[in-house]
Amino acid sequence: MIIKSQSHIKDNENGLYIVSTPIGNLKDITFRAIETLKKSSYILCEDTRVSKNLLDRYEIKSKLISNHKFNETKNLNKIVDLLKSGEIISLISDAGTPSISDPGSILVNECVKNNIKIIPIPGASAVATALSISGFSEKFYFYGFLPDKKQALINDLKKFSKLDGSFVFFISPKKINRVIPELKNNFSGRKIVFCREISKIYEEYIRKDIDDLELFKKAPKGELTVVISEKKNDKNSSQELSESDKILINKMIKKLSVKEITDLISQNKIISKKKIYNYCLKLKNEI
Repeated sequence: MIIKSQSHIKDNENGLYIVSTPIGNLKDITFRAIETLKKSSYILCEDTRVSKNLLDRYEIKSKLISNHKFNETKNLNKIVDLLKSGEIISLISDAGTPSISDPGSILVNECVKNNIKIIPIPGASAVATALSISGFSEKFYFYGFLPDKKQALINDLKKFSKLDGSFVFFISPKKINRVIPELKNNFSGRKIVFCREISKIYEEYIRKDIDDLELFKKAPKGELTVVISEKKNDKNSSQELSESDKILINKMIKKLSVKEITDLISQNKIISKKKIYNYCLKLKNEI
């Protein structure tokens, strides 16, 4: 299937608009988002009651269609038919950017299949906001909501703990205490920031060393966006080749190349490859 280029889309074109809305403070909305919502024939809302607060604030009178995870598949044909007939439709979530841990991806994929234009209207994102105040590595991995099943949780956290970068996820306040022991098991030595009620009156950022984490005595209010710092190499440990490493290199030096030995020894070692390489060269010269 050939997908048409969307490089020359204008704001008044028919199609599906993915509109980012505030994650807390209603002032955190773009002029373009307001204009787009006003010109839309229909606005797809995760919860019409929540969205109405925003829409009333900016005097947006477009018709609302309830579109959440329990009915988005059922709504699909109706919405696609409206789009094909030339309607402008906007998709919003309760807060932030739609289709990221929120309904939307099913409709987006259906629009792709039907060559319907999809236009993103960028704006607030809890992920980018939380990462920006963390002070952690800008290279990051985003999970979304962590799994409920314990074994799936353990497996996924173990996987992410090995990646080099910050780790961002969402979690409900009711589940945070179930996750803390697994965070301590998998991310020891790293830092963590719990972001709560971002951009609202009672916004809060709790910074801790993961090794010092304790269970919350009282469940915090509101969904949490959590950022864990990147892996930190301990520069003071294993800076020199151990005697056991040297013995192993001596055994391999006649059988393997210097590069092969360097790659083997450096696995799971906090030591520069250059030191291993130079030691191998020294041995080669002595043979």
